[in-house]
Amino acid sequence: PGSPLEADAVTLSPYLGFESLRPALDIAQKFGKGVFVLAATSNPEAATVQGCRTEHGVTISQQIVDACAQENSAYQPAVGSVGVVVGATLATPPDLRKLHGPVLLPGVGAQGATAKDVKRITKDLVGLSFPSVSRGILSVGPKVSTLKKAVDNVVKEI
Repeated sequence: PGSPLEADAVTLSPYLGFESLRPALDIAQKFGKGVFVLAATSNPEAATVQGCRTEHGVTISQQIVDACAQENSAYQPAVGSVGVVVGATLATPPDLRKLHGPVLLPGVGAQGATAKDVKRITKDLVGLSFPSVSRGILSVGPKVSTLKKAVDNVVKEI
């Protein structure tokens, strides 16, 4: 706290092993901050790694979501501070039902995902969903009034 680089949340890559995130997870918990862990991203190349299966038949992306859910289990019944990044463009996303944390969903708008996709992927977690619609919103600018209208339209859809 108090650092010029202080943030409410950070996005982390678990591909050195989930426990490599432990220092950041512990600091986030200690200071009431959040962490978003890359689980199933929206870039097409991601499936070559994130879609691979472990020796137990679980996808890497699902294993990451499950590890985040385990971290969040300590917070229940409250929502945990460990979220995941799951692309809204994915046809077969990981199961988020046990996550009990926030979901960041890139790919809405410019990458082709819609509010329907957000609802399909998040199901009962739609209230914990943060769809990223940056390019879709910014493309209607630069007038503030049209930007606000675009934001309102996205919120209504979701």
